[in-house]
Amino acid sequence: MTSFIPRQRQTDPEPDTVLAMVGTDVHRFDRLVGWLERWWTARADGPRQVRLVLQYGSSTPPDLPDAVPFLAHDELQRAIAEANVVVCHGGPATITEARRNGHLPIVVPRDPAHHEHVDNHQQLFSRRLGSAGMVRLVETEADLVEALDKALVDPATFRLDADPDRPDPRAAAAARVGQIVEDLVRQRASGRRRWWR
Repeated sequence: MTSFIPRQRQTDPEPDTVLAMVGTDVHRFDRLVGWLERWWTARADGPRQVRLVLQYGSSTPPDLPDAVPFLAHDELQRAIAEANVVVCHGGPATITEARRNGHLPIVVPRDPAHHEHVDNHQQLFSRRLGSAGMVRLVETEADLVEALDKALVDPATFRLDADPDRPDPRAAAAARVGQIVEDLVRQRASGRRRWWR
């Protein structure tokens, strides 16, 4: 009788990990999710293993093994740190977080023409960062496939010096909201109605 002997973990090559994040907006981003699903499916049986961790938010759930609607903050931080490549929507906080962790993110901005957002601020912001070389801007499926394939072949192109001491953009936003609330309370107490600066 022959017993099954599992392969030793240390001899298995670790698959490259692509982390893709669409954010937490209530609008679906099925366009990006579909592009990623097709890309991964086309490479799943190829010679090079790729693990796609996809945070798909409110989008239609894809048929992928490592797809989750949301990641808790600690899980997200771990996933960003462990990823070889980061793909994300054009949210400033998500882009900043990827860059803080040493990634030149592949950014696909949400498009209001596809009902993915209320306006075009992600497109404007992402295009500006793309022209400055701060992100790899992608606006078509073909460009996404090209960027992902390049990132897996030449990962150094999509790496930056990590900057873990850079301020967390959420902390700055939270501090600003706190300041606005304090100003509102103070103005209300003093009888003033104007709350903007």
